[in-house]
Amino acid sequence: MRISEKASQDGRGAVSERPGLSGPASRKLPVPPRERRPALAALAVLLILGGALATTLLVMRSGERVSAVMITQQVGAGQRIPRSALGEVEIADTGIPRVLWRDSESVSQWYAAVTLLPGTLLTESMVAKSGDDVGPGKALVGLALKPGQAPARLNVGDVVQVIHVAAADKGADQRADGGQQRVLATAARVHSIGAAGRTGGSGLVTVRVDTSAAPAIAQYASGGEIALIKLPGVR
Repeated sequence: MRISEKASQDGRGAVSERPGLSGPASRKLPVPPRERRPALAALAVLLILGGALATTLLVMRSGERVSAVMITQQVGAGQRIPRSALGEVEIADTGIPRVLWRDSESVSQWYAAVTLLPGTLLTESMVAKSGDDVGPGKALVGLALKPGQAPARLNVGDVVQVIHVAAADKGADQRADGGQQRVLATAARVHSIGAAGRTGGSGLVTVRVDTSAAPAIAQYASGGEIALIKLPGVR
């Protein structure tokens, strides 16, 4: 009994356990009201709806297919595009520039602006509606070339220089230019290439040149005094 009385006198008595706190510690701090922003909520909804709509349109358009023109055989630059070089292919309508198959009849009247390779999807930038290379002021000249008079791997559409090279068996009095080499055409385009001759020559090569240079080129070609120099950097 003394112990309990002493503890009571010192103010350090045992604290009785209570189910809840009392006093200031038991009070909750005030919570500020949540600020609502209806404009941001509306913007978020619009973004979600816009993204869903764009995705739906892409899926729908990817299912739409159109018939386009594809090149099936090589066509040299400047050549008229033959009907046999055109094929039909089904592609997704994704907005890629292309020539539709319904215009294939018109394409066969056009000319290749660049060299067209097999498997190429034809676009309008690859064709020319008029053949400037075979229009007024141009002529086609056939050249029967011997070994060494044309470079190897000459292709249709290549640009070449046509050079006059005097025959070695001619005397100086028979050479109109004194034996000097002369450029007859600075930029002639190869129109077609025939099979090599029996003697191993380069075969018949037809080039497009200016009409003003055509007679001289034909004259020298008949005597085997023509050589071609390929210009790979020119298209």
